Amino acid sequence: MSNTSLDSTASEKNARHLRITEPSPWVMRWMHLIRAKSTILDLAAGGGRHGRMLLDQGHKVTFVDRTTEPLHDLTPHTDADVIEVDLENGGAWPLGERRFDAVIVVNYLHRDLFDPIVSSLTPGGVLLYETFARGNEDYARPRNPDHLLKSGELLNAVQGKLQVVGYEHGLVTNADIPGVKQRLCAVNNLANSDREDGEPAPYGLSPLS
Repeated sequence: MSNTSLDSTASEKNARHLRITEPSPWVMRWMHLIRAKSTILDLAAGGGRHGRMLLDQGHKVTFVDRTTEPLHDLTPHTDADVIEVDLENGGAWPLGERRFDAVIVVNYLHRDLFDPIVSSLTPGGVLLYETFARGNEDYARPRNPDHLLKSGELLNAVQGKLQVVGYEHGLVTNADIPGVKQRLCAVNNLANSDREDGEPAPYGLSPLS
């Protein structure tokens, strides 16, 4: 495929994502786990649909994407930090030692970021992750297996590091972009337990829609 074709495909993908303004139902389902007045990382934020909602709820939000033009209107907002950076250029994790009470990643996959994402969570911090998985190639883009999660891959990424509260993998028809998706909600609390067996306390599950 030529560079022109690659650029056209990327532009089409970006335009499709920017047209979506409603938060993901998966993110909305687990919002109750995020503490009040938290620090939030909206990674690969796009137009910032999730971070904008959280700003409105009184949180401080860091928006990160390689193109931040759709976020320029947030520059005057005192609780918004907009960072333009290419997350896939092989450089160091651009947020250094900063820690967040919640990290949200939707419709984006770069496996090298799994470890720094988990490490960036504060104790009790919440990871909400949702993106495409193998099988999606039968329905829509992305079709490249490098951009599609293998079965259980998000679970493996947090195994022994976070408590998994919710996980799904399958064909989703009511999503922002329908297709085969993998979804994870996990909390950084494995080290915080007052139980004799060392297990972390359970969280309340929101009802299914």
